[in-house]
Amino acid sequence: MRGIVALLGMGVSVCFAACEVADETSETAHTGASAQELSLVPQPPWPAGDERGMGNTQGYGTRLRCLPYLIHPFAKPYELSHMRSPTMPANPFSTPLEYDYRPTSSAPFSRHAFNGETICGEITGQGTQFDALGHFAEMQDIWDPGAGDPPVANASYYGGFTQQDVKPTPDSPLLKLGVEKAPPILTSAVLLNARKYLGGGQRLQAGQLITKANIQSMLAAQGLGRRGLLPGDALYIYTGWEDFWEDPDTTGEYYSKGPGLSVDAIHYLASKAIVLVGLDVPFIDAVNDGQLQGTSPPPSDRPQGLPFYVHHYALSKAGIHLIENAHLEEMAEDSVWLSCTIVLPLRERGASGSPVRPVAYGTSLH
Repeated sequence: MRGIVALLGMGVSVCFAACEVADETSETAHTGASAQELSLVPQPPWPAGDERGMGNTQGYGTRLRCLPYLIHPFAKPYELSHMRSPTMPANPFSTPLEYDYRPTSSAPFSRHAFNGETICGEITGQGTQFDALGHFAEMQDIWDPGAGDPPVANASYYGGFTQQDVKPTPDSPLLKLGVEKAPPILTSAVLLNARKYLGGGQRLQAGQLITKANIQSMLAAQGLGRRGLLPGDALYIYTGWEDFWEDPDTTGEYYSKGPGLSVDAIHYLASKAIVLVGLDVPFIDAVNDGQLQGTSPPPSDRPQGLPFYVHHYALSKAGIHLIENAHLEEMAEDSVWLSCTIVLPLRERGASGSPVRPVAYGTSLH
């Protein structure tokens, strides 16, 4: 009995200590990190042969930075993914999903009844998804479909890996840079409300670019200018485009175009050594109306032959993971600019990505 009482007393003291830390953090969360705190988070450059990219930032330092938001007594959990279903918006670049819900069955000579389903299609490319570093590479030449198959033999990947290193045969899984190389992500997250601060309360428009200057201005407007973006942070940007995410999807509007990051924005984010960036958009890259149909060009800041430059640079150069189709509306409505986020992609060996259920714990400024 004395042991139980002692443990209960210890639990109370730990709770009080945690609450004090959380309250102190809520008062000073918008200030910059100390040199000691920054020293706890590894920063690039990474050694030769690295396959984790900015995933190397994850560890004790990011967990420590995450903790106060997680244990705050008024912290609220936020689901940052959309519900998956056979009628959700479908990515035109990935094989659609087909669901087969099997009849309730049983095991012979038992009283058990059980249910199951079969899901066929590219599950890594539909719904809220997490991109592995091996998802994108850069070819030396622009592909002309009239000249034959894409010249992928000369493609280069993150870390200087070649096509032979990563995917030596057409039916090979990724031998390097697969999603299984991504670490569990447990870190502090910054949410920027582009709908409010760039769109004046209206969702951003198709093809609209979120620039480096926009990111810096939103940080300042949300009281995060001094803190800024720290190594190992996750960055979420709410654009309002998820207004078009309907289930069942009857219009196809969501995946036809969208706002996204500019070239100078992804360069800026790479310089901050964030681990991932997620938006409530289908492509992370801005896509103009008609671009996917070939009737309009990509945004004007794209280098020739790289219409999805943000994907290209984030994955194959900087080693930053991407989350598409994030669900950020509720957290933005509550003005939860700082939180603890947990992102756990599936350990699917050799896969170029994963369906993902990111969550965040944070406290509303209201």
